[in-house]
Amino acid sequence: MPSTGSTNLRLRDQVRRVIRLNRYSIRTEKSYWYWIRYYIRFQGVPHPQAMGAKEIREFLT
Repeated sequence: MPSTGSTNLRLRDQVRRVIRLNRYSIRTEKSYWYWIRYYIRFQGVPHPQAMGAKEIREFLT
């Protein structure tokens, strides 16, 4: 995710900020957030910063 200038924001707020800066619709925001949450739960809810390419491949296959 691109730097938003504030690393103290929760993941949800960071996602919301980037989506709104790019002027995506609210429905797109909700859809993205749904899949982000689904992915984090699939990984067993570790901290999102600890996940990388390996975890993404596991999720997609």
